[in-house]
Amino acid sequence: MRAAPTRGRGSIDATRIARGVAEIAHPLTDAADLDPLLDLVGDARFVLLGEASHGTSEFYTWRTAISRRLIRDKGFSFIAVEGDWPDCYRVNRYVKGYPDSGRSAEDVLHAFERWPTWMWANREVIALCRWLRDHNEGLARDRRIGFYGLDVYSLWDSMHEVVTYLERVDPDAAREARHAYRCFEPYGESAEDYARATALVPTSCENEAVATLRLLRERAVETREDGPETFFNAEQNALVARNAERYYRTMVRGGPASWNVRDTHMVETLDRLMAFHGPSAKAIVWEHNTHVGDARFTDMARAGMVNVGQLVRQAHGSDDVVIVGFGTHRGTVIAAEEWGDPMQEMRVPEARFDSYEALLHRTGIPDFLLPFAERGAHPVMDDLREPRGHRAIGVVYHPELEQHGNYVPTILPGRYDAFIYLDETRAVAPLHMPVRVNGDLPETYPSGV
Repeated sequence: MRAAPTRGRGSIDATRIARGVAEIAHPLTDAADLDPLLDLVGDARFVLLGEASHGTSEFYTWRTAISRRLIRDKGFSFIAVEGDWPDCYRVNRYVKGYPDSGRSAEDVLHAFERWPTWMWANREVIALCRWLRDHNEGLARDRRIGFYGLDVYSLWDSMHEVVTYLERVDPDAAREARHAYRCFEPYGESAEDYARATALVPTSCENEAVATLRLLRERAVETREDGPETFFNAEQNALVARNAERYYRTMVRGGPASWNVRDTHMVETLDRLMAFHGPSAKAIVWEHNTHVGDARFTDMARAGMVNVGQLVRQAHGSDDVVIVGFGTHRGTVIAAEEWGDPMQEMRVPEARFDSYEALLHRTGIPDFLLPFAERGAHPVMDDLREPRGHRAIGVVYHPELEQHGNYVPTILPGRYDAFIYLDETRAVAPLHMPVRVNGDLPETYPSGV
């Protein structure tokens, strides 16, 4: 990656490039302004929607607007997100109107209790769930739009779901599964303890997790009578348990291996969902930019890391995959100071002067869509293909240190097919309290009203 420009020369270059971007940008005010993106999607079967943080309201609301149009106008089949399978499957049951699936979207989302809860237990996702539920009413069961989790973290929850399912349909198989999963009992449902233990001694529960997945699949003929999606859910939980065991075992050793296990699992899950929904299935994916933006156009590739965007493009071809990145210049965000700490509303400072976000801010257009493929011949595209820093905010965030980190060297038009820039954004509205606002508890704590 090239060195950052000096402020003097960089300012001249940035102003010129910003003027070029302004010529090809599509201002965004409402869902009707998304027509150029729908044109870009065309007949693609995978649309991957990013986010620059896990706690920004506008990233959720614009992804909802895009998803609604993809479902209504393009016949997309389901939404798959960077969330745990068991929690998201409960949302899937609710939005499809399954029996005993919950009284309200609030109740279902409030059950997301694993940190960071605010990623999916927020008001913005409630709006999406209500729309999906309304949209699905009156549709045949096999035509209803689903909501699924792609992630790999839910080791113990998934094992519990497997055993619960087998107890209902095959008590003998349930006993075998319980016996196999007993290997994990000494670690007290602590993934960290399991990871440390497997690093210290050459032992693991890998064989037991693999054996239980095989057991479930061998009994498929017997258990499918309970309904195809119910069996798919059980099988997916067994797959999560197998891959989560591998993820936590590799995580403690450091390096890119655990990241690659995680993103490979997410792609495997996405492929399974596509196969389950049939040959005409189309998928919408919601994940952080670091997962959906093609890793080959960042410094992740040098570190030996792959990600969802890269793997899906390689497997299905660029014509069948559209990746949309998101970014912001300033605002507020929900995050935490350390892993597991209470969530806070934090200030997002103005973007670093040599970043893409600062460059796009110079256009003077508050919010806009930048479809790279559509404007590939415009002279400014050569400038945009020069690598720059691209902001990435995680669930752990330190705004005061942002100038020294939080920027991924990126070739934007390679990493994404289109980019949505939102100049000033605000924090999501979490369902769980307390939320610290700029380090202080809000005045409504603990009532939350």
